[in-house]
Amino acid sequence: MNRCPQTVSDVMTPKVITVGHTATFKEIVTALDRWKVSALPVLDSAGQVVGVVSQADLLAKEEFRDHDPSRMEQLRRLDDLLKAGAVTAEELMTAPAITIGPDATLAQAARVMTGSRIKRLPVVDAGGTVVGIVSRSDLLKVFMRPDEDIAEDVRREVTSRLFLADLGTVRVAVSGGIVTLIGQISDTSLIPVAARAVRAVEGVVDVECKLTASTRRAAEPPVVGSQD
Repeated sequence: MNRCPQTVSDVMTPKVITVGHTATFKEIVTALDRWKVSALPVLDSAGQVVGVVSQADLLAKEEFRDHDPSRMEQLRRLDDLLKAGAVTAEELMTAPAITIGPDATLAQAARVMTGSRIKRLPVVDAGGTVVGIVSRSDLLKVFMRPDEDIAEDVRREVTSRLFLADLGTVRVAVSGGIVTLIGQISDTSLIPVAARAVRAVEGVVDVECKLTASTRRAAEPPVVGSQD
């Protein structure tokens, strides 16, 4: 079975192209073109990430090159106007840098990207050194897991724990990342618990529960009477 990616370090790109905070506009453009990337982490003199400079940060210079904005537009787009006149990475970058650790889960990385509306995250170790970069496409790699691997994880991590008494009647089917739980169980209150647990398995797209109450009658315990 293929190992399930659990943390950012499993999916990140370890080779990171960076620029110093004093890098010039032309040096940044050249690096973006040479390495075919859309953004670069910016490092200070100590090698710590202080920001990220992207193609979007650079485009302001071309946009305002032959455009004289109105007073209202100047006020509304002050940051873009400042970047249009910038010439170094320190002036152009978006700061402070939003980073994540290599041991963070993929779900944590996804929440950071979504909440901050960014496309990539520099990955830094405990000392603040860049050890990789993770993008939205990297996080989506988890959904490429084979259905067989997902099914095995669900059986091991969910059904074998929650439905130990009903293992012979509970089946796990996976198609296109959608997990279906089928069978009869003695405790139907566990159905929402099982659904949440299955969704936590890496690569699961959705969950369908086709679990019903067991028709089997539990054996009644013997009555223990006192003897006079």
